[in-house]
Amino acid sequence: MTELLTQKCIPCSGSLPPATAEEISEYKKQVPDWDLVTEMGELRLQRVYKFPDFKSAIAFTNRVGDIAEAEGHHPALLTEWGKVTVTWWTHAIKSLHHNDFIMAAKSDGLYR
Repeated sequence: MTELLTQKCIPCSGSLPPATAEEISEYKKQVPDWDLVTEMGELRLQRVYKFPDFKSAIAFTNRVGDIAEAEGHHPALLTEWGKVTVTWWTHAIKSLHHNDFIMAAKSDGLYR
């Protein structure tokens, strides 16, 4: 995960190609707690983080929001009592990009 943690997102206008199956396999090794899911026909990364209460969950949500703003790459966030579901994908290409794995690693870094 350290390799992804040190990287920055690159702006994606929709002209960049999605990650290949080979790239996804390699990046996924660095964020093993994340699931590959398909929603609305789009491949996404998703993880549910557990917390002891709502206050901890919302604080984590806000930290993820802060790094999303800093990197210019934004997830779907679902905050509930005791858990936060974070879903990363690149909206402009309707699939996964290297940026999504970077942000998954950064999200994990906030949780540990």
